[in-house]
Amino acid sequence: MVLHRPGPAESSPLRLEEVPTPVPAEHQVRVRVACCGVCHTDLHTVEGDLSLPKLPIIPGHQLVGVVDALGPGAHKLKAGDRAGIAWLQWTDGQCGFCRRDLENLCERARFTGYHVDGGYAEYAVVHQDFAYPLPAGFSDEHAAPLLCAGIVGYRAYRISGAKPGDRLGLYGFGASAHLILQLARHQGCEVYVFTRSQAHRDLARELGAAWTGAAEDTPPDPLDAAIIFAPAGALVPQALGALRKAGTLALAGITMSAIPQMDYSLLYHERTVRSVANSTRQDARDFLALASEVPLKTEVQVFSMEDANQALVAMKRSEIGGAGVLRI
Repeated sequence: MVLHRPGPAESSPLRLEEVPTPVPAEHQVRVRVACCGVCHTDLHTVEGDLSLPKLPIIPGHQLVGVVDALGPGAHKLKAGDRAGIAWLQWTDGQCGFCRRDLENLCERARFTGYHVDGGYAEYAVVHQDFAYPLPAGFSDEHAAPLLCAGIVGYRAYRISGAKPGDRLGLYGFGASAHLILQLARHQGCEVYVFTRSQAHRDLARELGAAWTGAAEDTPPDPLDAAIIFAPAGALVPQALGALRKAGTLALAGITMSAIPQMDYSLLYHERTVRSVANSTRQDARDFLALASEVPLKTEVQVFSMEDANQALVAMKRSEIGGAGVLRI
């Protein structure tokens, strides 16, 4: 499913086309894709909210499949291995950020479905160091959301500083939040979920949320930490208003609408606002191990690859319970 020109998801900007099968370069592996998760970043790519470095482009960065070809020098995986490919496609390992274990901020980083073709296709390639073995307990469809919704959500959860016994607020309840709720509960947090959708509130309760409400609702107790998953800047002052002194608010989106002017009292008392940018390979390894340990339950709605435009529209309208997944 190829994007030649960004446009509203409702206009079906992705087109089904025959393209050449990619050939793995040195130290790369090729994955025959079984399925690919549908992410808000895909929607931002398709609709042109992000400046695109490459067109045409095949979106998708939550790929699950089987290694079917090895490039010269690739030896860490073998043909037939199940593997996942995530958003972080490659880093240089040399810049100041990489040397400080912040490869998510690498100056020359490349991202799947953004700089290079992604998983809305039958095949994809990646450097062997950026392909991940996947937990055996997850089917292909249920493993796909772990690779971005899970990994980036996990980084946001870490950055929020939530600890066992804390009250954690989640704003927006899509693919990431439904996984992080389970992880936070497993680690002893009390989780409050803020979402417009009654169906999402019901799912949050089913997964162990202590309280659910709308973003403008006042929770029964102040939050120790919070994460905003929805790309809505208007939620920032609302979340800060629910946060206790010295609490941290993590912003998990790759883009967000404008944050409105707000009174300084919302930030006062050493409250912290932190953005979350991408993820590292260590985030991926740590989260995939935790996903198996909990074990996490991924809620998925499966679409055919040909219905990728419809899947993006459904996600845009908050009509997907959990995560959308394309079956390739």
